[in-house]
Amino acid sequence: MSINSFGHLLRVSTWGESHGPAIGCMVDGCPPGIAIEEGDVQRFLDLRRPGTGKNVSPRQEPDQVRILSGVYQGVTTGTPIAMMIENVDARSKDYPEGAPYRPGHADYTYDGKYGLRDPRGGGRSSARETAMRVAAGAVARLIIPEVAIEAKVVEIGGEADSGKWEAMLDEARSDGDSLGAIIECTAAGVPVGWGAPVYAKLDAELAGAMMSIPAVKGVEIGEGMGAARLKGSENADPIRAGGSFDANHAGGILGGISSGQSIITRVAFKPTSSIRTPVPSINAAGEEKDAVTKGRHDPCVGIRGAPVCEAMMALVLADHFLLHRAQCS
Repeated sequence: MSINSFGHLLRVSTWGESHGPAIGCMVDGCPPGIAIEEGDVQRFLDLRRPGTGKNVSPRQEPDQVRILSGVYQGVTTGTPIAMMIENVDARSKDYPEGAPYRPGHADYTYDGKYGLRDPRGGGRSSARETAMRVAAGAVARLIIPEVAIEAKVVEIGGEADSGKWEAMLDEARSDGDSLGAIIECTAAGVPVGWGAPVYAKLDAELAGAMMSIPAVKGVEIGEGMGAARLKGSENADPIRAGGSFDANHAGGILGGISSGQSIITRVAFKPTSSIRTPVPSINAAGEEKDAVTKGRHDPCVGIRGAPVCEAMMALVLADHFLLHRAQCS
């Protein structure tokens, strides 16, 4: 079974492939009466779309969203909200049938699972799918307008000094190679109480949501891996009168439940797997061949990952807001 939906009360399903005629999503469980128009979604899609500069994929996709259902006279109706984006600049000739599996990509595993695969841009495994996450995330933000969500790139290629990034990206691009990145995503304004103590911990669901983004290989909440290197007295966040804290090593979540502090996550994106540098591989017949990808790709896929991380944060938080309201209103 392929699972293409996530969420509890706010449930999102996405569909479509990188080089298919269109991609889309359905957002089910959005409360009625929320004002929305296509521009509320488009402004976030414009932050993610390709073709906007030399450090992102040159594929020219306007990513113009259409809301097909669930909205009447500018407000949500409480019924499923369907949205669609047409693919207008796919170039399938860059992905010939019989080409070697791209190491680091999902070609090999998709073939192993399904016995066939769509080689055009990775098909369903392509990061093209994340446009619909961003569209769904725009709806989620309207459910929790009191929460401010912001993501930014904090590291590229192991370097935290942004003044060096441009030269590093130029070098990787000219070498036919790619770089990884780390994105920090923060949500401010989340009150105390969202989440659950055991099987729906807020941090666990945030980690799962971020890990579902293509190319993501690691997620930290708060201090993350660094917490293992601290003493208990160092890692504890002292609590003061009025519910204020002296520190936020926990990243705004205690026991799976939001503490009222800002929720802080860091998301690690691996280097883009589709590169022009030859890498040993095999084809479907098991013959050893070098894999070289000639398509249009980001030298650092993480650069366009910030809006996607924001969207996943919004979707998880909006879902847990609805769950909290249902139980504890």
